[in-house]
Amino acid sequence: TRSLTITSVDQSMFEKAQGEKVTLPCTFELSEEDEGPLDIEWVLIPADNQKREQIIIMYAVDRVYNHYYASLTGRMQFTNLDPRSGDGSLDILNLKAADTGTYQCKVKKAPGVQSKKIQLTVLVKPARTKCSVEGSQEIGKDVTLKCVSQEGSPLLSYDWRRVSGTQNLPATSMMNKNTGELLLKNASREYSGTYSCVASNRVGTDECSVELNVTPPVNTAGIITGAIIGTLLGLSVLCSIIFCFCKKHREKKYEKEVHHDIREDVPPPKSRSSTARSYIGSNRSSLGSMSPSNMEGYTKTPYSQVPSEDFERAPAQNPAFAPPKVAAPNLSRMGAVPVMIPAQSKDGSIV
Repeated sequence: TRSLTITSVDQSMFEKAQGEKVTLPCTFELSEEDEGPLDIEWVLIPADNQKREQIIIMYAVDRVYNHYYASLTGRMQFTNLDPRSGDGSLDILNLKAADTGTYQCKVKKAPGVQSKKIQLTVLVKPARTKCSVEGSQEIGKDVTLKCVSQEGSPLLSYDWRRVSGTQNLPATSMMNKNTGELLLKNASREYSGTYSCVASNRVGTDECSVELNVTPPVNTAGIITGAIIGTLLGLSVLCSIIFCFCKKHREKKYEKEVHHDIREDVPPPKSRSSTARSYIGSNRSSLGSMSPSNMEGYTKTPYSQVPSEDFERAPAQNPAFAPPKVAAPNLSRMGAVPVMIPAQSKDGSIV
């Protein structure tokens, strides 16, 4: 007794580049005993066992269902418009890296049931490859040329070649095809030129280039000397500016203090000694104009009321002799303060 069988068993693994088209085969034959409705399903089995299987397209009751996932809509279709003819193959257009996975074709027509699994790997071509120079481009130094692709499925391989000159890599060069590094040891002027790197994998290539210019060593001693001299000149100019600023500030401060402390339109204050002397002189003139009868009031005024700092004593001829007290008239009515003035006679005695 025959039953439903899948005839496409020749290829179970496919590798395609991103953006291309792939056809996953799934042809089958029906037997006379298979009388139930035809049902064809394509299921995506994720690599992670924790995730569930996804039905991406299905044919059932003479109708196609392919709107399960928005990212797949318009990119997946049956190869034959009428799968009942025995061809349930699947076309995937504009392949993406996310399409990588295991696809299973299930064909059911009761009582027959058969399935087949196909592994699809979508590879990304190398893209946005960049070349660069690392290290000092001086004679005698080691220089490293780097090549890296921003996109591309592993395994990527890098190959360097020289574009200008002899087009042969220097004898001292060391290339790593896996990392894309080209080491040029003890570089010389002859190493200068254009170098090109080609990144490749099983589905495509990408290329970049870089210019290498090996020059003599820089005179670092001259640069350091110039930098020191420039720094010293800058510091000297800065110190001069600060000194001038401080000097001008001090001059302005001095002028301001003189302006507030000394004024030419205000006379200087009188000293206490000159005031006392004028005061004694006025009293002497008052005493000279008084008569002897008015001298009694002076005895009532104490001698200590005369300012000590303004009184000038005459040198004493006889230290044991005490000056007599002279009574002075009461000058309160006249608005004057009595003062005792010692006098000396012709013979040297104090009166």
